[in-house]
Amino acid sequence: MSETVTLNNGLTMPLVGLGCWKISPDICAEQVYEAIKLGYRLFDGACDYGNEKQVGDGIRRAIDEGIVKREDLFVVSKLWNTYHDPKHVKLALQRTLDDMKLEYLDLYYIHFPLAFKFVPFEERYPPGFYTGAEDAKKGILTEEKVALIDTYRAMEELVDEGLTKSIGISNYAGALVQDTLRGCRIKPVCLQIEHHPYLTQEKLVEYCKLNGIQVVAYSSFGPQSFVDIDQKLAKHTPPLFDHPVIKKIAQEHKVTTSQVILRWATQRGIAVIPKSAHKGRLLGNLQIDQAVTLTPKDLEEISSLNKNLRFNDTWDWTISKFPSFH
Repeated sequence: MSETVTLNNGLTMPLVGLGCWKISPDICAEQVYEAIKLGYRLFDGACDYGNEKQVGDGIRRAIDEGIVKREDLFVVSKLWNTYHDPKHVKLALQRTLDDMKLEYLDLYYIHFPLAFKFVPFEERYPPGFYTGAEDAKKGILTEEKVALIDTYRAMEELVDEGLTKSIGISNYAGALVQDTLRGCRIKPVCLQIEHHPYLTQEKLVEYCKLNGIQVVAYSSFGPQSFVDIDQKLAKHTPPLFDHPVIKKIAQEHKVTTSQVILRWATQRGIAVIPKSAHKGRLLGNLQIDQAVTLTPKDLEEISSLNKNLRFNDTWDWTISKFPSFH
């Protein structure tokens, strides 16, 4: 088991979980099941990942075999951009619950602060980026004119109904976090952001700490998370695993470079959700608090690698990748 944190609603959440992004549906159920056997209790998924049925299958198998109870797990999903209209929010969560064969989630995020035109389930699910054949042909994204606070208030109703124990926000900049806090009835428990030594976002992290919002890092290894999806910036950025500072610290502590990067986050109170298909690395990720304690100098050296390099930039979706955004 990994370290845990207490969220602002009193729930306990592990600091290390398994991220389900890019886990193939063919192997996802088995990976989730094996991760539970290793001691993982937090599973971070999303509608857009296209593997929620398989995540649910892995969870159900572990529960049926008596390895865990449902209440031992912290199961996470995210509202995709096409379901931001308040009348679609509950439908989206219910589809996730049905796919996973669960009665509730522990945390449900707004995945991105972007509202796309609604795509009916029967037309395409998960809907992906394009909101129709014509948009795909033209290479455009079509907006839904929905204010973020209206989507968030529909999320609050999901908590009222017991469909999720917590709600959170993801990929929000500081001003959007502030605006959410000004207009919400139920405080977000977490903010999930891209966070790694090349993108430390220290002011945003500090603002969240001051307001009792737990920061959760995705893509903790920076460019490594994006090379396989042909992200140009990632392909031309030196891997953090090979960075001299990271390698030096890893050698001094006799641990792997990946453990150093993850521990740099968790030791500063930031949760992480790395994935791996390798059993040894999965266990090593889970037990980083036992494997190494970095010195204040180590933490400072790693943080100094910041270059404000963002690999998951939604501006690229709408400008670089796509010719127009309607």
